[in-house]
Amino acid sequence: MSGPQSTMVTAGPVAKSQWDLFMVTVYVTTFIFVVTGAVLAYAQIKFRAKSEADEHAEPPAEAGHGNPLVEIGLIAGSVALLVIIAIPTLQGIWYTYDVPEAEKGNAIEINATGYQWWFKFEYPNEMVPQPLGGEAPLVTGNELVVPAGVAVRVNLRTIDVIHSFWIPKLAGKVDMMPNRANHLWFKADKPGYFYGQCAEYCGESHAIMKFRVIALGQEDYAKWLANQKLPARTVTAQSLQAEAAAPRVQFASLKETAPGSTLGSSPDFDANPFAGWQAKQKHEAGENASLIDTGRKLFAEKTCITCHTVRGHEGIGITGPDLTHLGARTSIAAGVLDNSAERLHQWIKDPNYFKPGNKMYHGGYIDVNTKQAKFTLTDAEIDALVAYLHSLK
Repeated sequence: MSGPQSTMVTAGPVAKSQWDLFMVTVYVTTFIFVVTGAVLAYAQIKFRAKSEADEHAEPPAEAGHGNPLVEIGLIAGSVALLVIIAIPTLQGIWYTYDVPEAEKGNAIEINATGYQWWFKFEYPNEMVPQPLGGEAPLVTGNELVVPAGVAVRVNLRTIDVIHSFWIPKLAGKVDMMPNRANHLWFKADKPGYFYGQCAEYCGESHAIMKFRVIALGQEDYAKWLANQKLPARTVTAQSLQAEAAAPRVQFASLKETAPGSTLGSSPDFDANPFAGWQAKQKHEAGENASLIDTGRKLFAEKTCITCHTVRGHEGIGITGPDLTHLGARTSIAAGVLDNSAERLHQWIKDPNYFKPGNKMYHGGYIDVNTKQAKFTLTDAEIDALVAYLHSLK
């Protein structure tokens, strides 16, 4: 009832409006149930057969005729109850359809695109330089960061089949339809970490097509945005020394990870995911510049660059999620796994095990026509790739 995707715990005005409407319906239907049940009980008690003779007696002729007053009363009562539900329903539809006029001036805009099976988030008003020249909107994958207390209008698109965008604690679900523009809006009341997922069957791994929404305070959002616009971090022995002297900026909206916690395992992470996100923003201890450099070379040699973008490095692909700041995300594989070194290693080694039918495996690792492996990875090579990807903060 109060889990990470509960609709009964609301954290924004859109979800609250939908919850209030749901409760109006509950109250009205409960009233109908109580009245109908009471009348039924009364009729069963008052008109029950009081003797064996009554059980076999023919009913009186007038028993087959209706009571006009009762019938008209029932019709009028039904109409009144429907009106009670209809008025807040229409108000809710109007309110949740788009950002209210009073908030449009401060609202931010996001383009969300559904793929089989992950989400791309694009910030159309935040431009960044591109590897081949020019500028394009800032892009992230599977984790959407927004400012708390600010309306967010999400333009919903799909690259393939029908998906459905759903953040239970912030807003109800709206479909992503091929060749049709849809949208929704939401606002987080305060900083927090929210779970979302696709709510429309869209293929083999539909049930594990998830995403996250992280709402930050205004100043922290500005810091995050500034960092996201930077090209991918390049690690060298010299850069590690410089970063040790000047630690990465922290975010005031978030509490530090509790001492002794072991973020990276799901139960611990879910207990305080916001603190987990904070922990992921820090550079990892014991980074090995040589191993990271090896991982970067493997990223190009093993053709990862054909599907993924890493701004400032070699990747310029668009088929898979943008990995420019992957190391700062809390989840991988579209929210299926925690972004720990162990889980990332397992994901790279056998992505089809965790997300059956995904294109990283079918078409990336395995030729879809010949069914033969395009390349192989040793555990040592995967460790290097993990070190490189986790360095991308």
